[in-house]
Amino acid sequence: MAPIEITVQHPDFDTVHVTVHGSLDLARAYDFDDAMRRIERVAPGTVLLDLRSLDFLDTTGLSRLVAVRRRCRRTGRRLVLVRGPRAVQQLFAVASIDEQFELVADPSEVLAAA
Repeated sequence: MAPIEITVQHPDFDTVHVTVHGSLDLARAYDFDDAMRRIERVAPGTVLLDLRSLDFLDTTGLSRLVAVRRRCRRTGRRLVLVRGPRAVQQLFAVASIDEQFELVADPSEVLAAA
C-alpha cells in the first residue's frame, strides 16, 4: 500500500483544500489525523477534503474522517468531501455514513461558490 501524502492549498482566505494521496488505513490513519489537526489550527471556515487520489480506505481511516467531521461541527466549520474512487465511496455506503457528509464530485463546486 502507498504511504499517505497530504497536499494543502489555500484557494481563498477562508478555505483550505486538502488532497489525500495513497492509503488511509490503520497504519496511516493517525498520521492523517495529526496532519488534519495541524491544518485545523489555522481555523479555516471551510475544509475541502479531496479523496479522489485515495488508493485505499479502511474502517480506521473512515473513523478519522468522521473525527474530522465531528471537530468541524464543534468549531462551526464547513467540511466538504470530494468523492473518492468507487471503492472508497462503496465503503461510505456500506457503513451508511455517506449521508452524514457534504459530498461533491469536483472541488470547483465549492470553490466557485466561495
